[in-house]
Amino acid sequence: MRLTGWMRARPWASAEPGPNSSGVSLKPRLNRDVIVLGVIAFFVMVGFGVVVPVLPVYVQSFGVGNLEVGAVVSAFALMRFVFSPACGRLIDWAGERTVLAVGIGIVALSSGLVGTADSYLQLLLLRGAGGIGSAMFSVSAMTLLLRTAEPGRRARAIGFYQGGFLIGGMAGPAIGSLLATISLTAPFFFYAGTLAVAGLIGLLMLRSGGRGSALAGTDASAERTPFRNVLRDERFRAACLANFAQGWASLGVRTTLIPLFVVVVLGGTSSWTGIALAAAAVAQALALGPAARFVDTVGRKPAIIGASSVAGIAIVAISFAPNIWVLGALLCLYGVAAAFLGTAPAAAVGDAAGARGGRPVSVFSMCSDAGAIVGPLVAGLLVDTFSFSVGFAVGGVFLFIAAVYALRMPSERRVAA
Repeated sequence: MRLTGWMRARPWASAEPGPNSSGVSLKPRLNRDVIVLGVIAFFVMVGFGVVVPVLPVYVQSFGVGNLEVGAVVSAFALMRFVFSPACGRLIDWAGERTVLAVGIGIVALSSGLVGTADSYLQLLLLRGAGGIGSAMFSVSAMTLLLRTAEPGRRARAIGFYQGGFLIGGMAGPAIGSLLATISLTAPFFFYAGTLAVAGLIGLLMLRSGGRGSALAGTDASAERTPFRNVLRDERFRAACLANFAQGWASLGVRTTLIPLFVVVVLGGTSSWTGIALAAAAVAQALALGPAARFVDTVGRKPAIIGASSVAGIAIVAISFAPNIWVLGALLCLYGVAAAFLGTAPAAAVGDAAGARGGRPVSVFSMCSDAGAIVGPLVAGLLVDTFSFSVGFAVGGVFLFIAAVYALRMPSERRVAA
């Protein structure tokens, strides 16, 4: 008993029945697939971050206006949303590893071709094709992550994976700014290169997505939870609602309105926006580890309720920020809450869907994409029609609704690991 208690207190092992006499099975905190997915996420996001600063300028070089620039940005997200339902069936047919590699390959090829586009129409179609590949990658990666991670460490696995995205996202724009001094097309070729590396890592280092690689000890019936049962599960519904609210608040409010708010209301410059958002990203990255451990040890339900409430308060309060310092502090607070919202809902989907949840993961992903597509349009319309306060407040309302609905989730009993 003393040995079992000692092992439970150690983060690198779990006290689960095993074949040895002590009843203790030593397991690493994160398995190989989780670590590989985190590395892949880093390379994907570095490339994406490189493209972000130059994409609008590159599109305008084709002699088009702001509407056409927005259409190119929206085409990527729209095709992600449209193609996500098919990803679950593709995963069931070909396996996560294959779908992930093919998806990354599509994004890599389309991104490289963007740099050679001869017309705006070609550019628009290629970015749309990239959205299809992105949907294949993101859904298959999350499905594999939820399937291979131990239930008691599921949130920590998700946190590690998202940490790769955050670190890559912070490094990418700086590299992109340097590459843009060479040419406007250089970042797209660099993006294609980082994606090629990510795809090769996935093919060579991820284990097969076949049935034989399912989590050892998982009940077979849990692996094949009927989709209709998942849809009725309050954990899944709460997770999808929280993901929609987070997509709306993050892209519809934070990314779209904050730059305008800084310039129009606070009288600042775009560099202020960059510094404030960078500080929020650092806060989110630092909070990922503690947030993931909280989600695994305390529970998904309190994490979703608390984080949605805090994020909602922060979003609403931003419209009353008197200066950049208060704005930065509120964005950092939102970043901490986002760390919880990035791990708890996804972990809840894994709990509800079981080990083979391609279709539930695709629906979960679509909820975030829907918020990201509609949010920027509605938020901008609300600011034009009413005020910044209304635009921010609607984002907060969705987060509050997510917090209230999460009260319906069943209570959890978890053992610290």
